[in-house]
Amino acid sequence: MSATVVPLPPNPASETIDFLRRMAGMVSGRNGEMLLRAASMIESLSQRAMSAERLYHQVQEESTRNAELRESAELASDAMVGQIAALRAQLAEVTAAAAADRAAFDAERNKLVGLMQHAESHIVKITGELDSLRASVDSFNETAVSVPIEALRLARTQFDYLSSGFARRGDPISQAMSEIGGFAIDQALAAKPDPA
Repeated sequence: MSATVVPLPPNPASETIDFLRRMAGMVSGRNGEMLLRAASMIESLSQRAMSAERLYHQVQEESTRNAELRESAELASDAMVGQIAALRAQLAEVTAAAAADRAAFDAERNKLVGLMQHAESHIVKITGELDSLRASVDSFNETAVSVPIEALRLARTQFDYLSSGFARRGDPISQAMSEIGGFAIDQALAAKPDPA
């Protein structure tokens, strides 16, 4: 509840004090002392009233300033609460995105690990097949000779020449052996497709 302060008029109080002091100077004895004491009390009360009024105005100004500061603080607090809420929402979005990225990364990593394990087992299988093929090629190379086709054709021609020469001389055994050699070369040439 606010009280209304009415300022004291400065002239009437000082006029009253001056009047009482003049009267005290005219009156002697106890009445004069009482008038001087009354003048001092009025002067003291006037000063106290003016001090109280100044103090009231200072308090009122401070109260107004405090109210403005409180209002500013409330506005700042509301703004901070809004910023904190926005930052919490942003943090929640970033956390959710990070969790989704982590899940996608884990899924991709698991997929790659599976592919790697499959590739490793496939490499083991292919390596086994390759070793088996090398072993069979090595055993084949021990029993076979690689000869160019042109050399086989030349050898076939020579077997024909020998066979006809043995036939003219009357050597049927050598002729038969030459024909068998030519026949074996014919089979080797028939098994290999002609590149020309």
